[in-house]
Amino acid sequence: VQLQAYGGGLAQAGGTLRLSCVATGFNVGGSTVGWVRQAPGKEREGVACISGGDDATWYANSVTGRFTISRDSAEDAVYLQMNNLKTEDTATYYCATNFAPMTCAIVEHHIGSLGVWGRGTQVTVSS
Repeated sequence: VQLQAYGGGLAQAGGTLRLSCVATGFNVGGSTVGWVRQAPGKEREGVACISGGDDATWYANSVTGRFTISRDSAEDAVYLQMNNLKTEDTATYYCATNFAPMTCAIVEHHIGSLGVWGRGTQVTVSS
């Protein structure tokens, strides 16, 4: 099983980026998947999650209204649309999930319990 996040890059404050998460050997199209970021010198934090089954979403307060998580089951991919980027959004972004069914509460409160992580993609926002 392998997850891969891509789509990061350099953006100016106020700009947009769209991250994608695809998997090999795992169905992300129907699973609960979260986006987690880690900035230099800071702890990992969950930023968004989409639930398997009902596609309910959760967002961290810091990104609510600016980021949108979505999935395309046909493409077996999960996306993170990031609008109105801020310099504090600079971080390495990872998509993550578990083999066992889970809720977005894991992404919100128990990041350490996530068992399947993708290779991250760097997002750098300049002022």
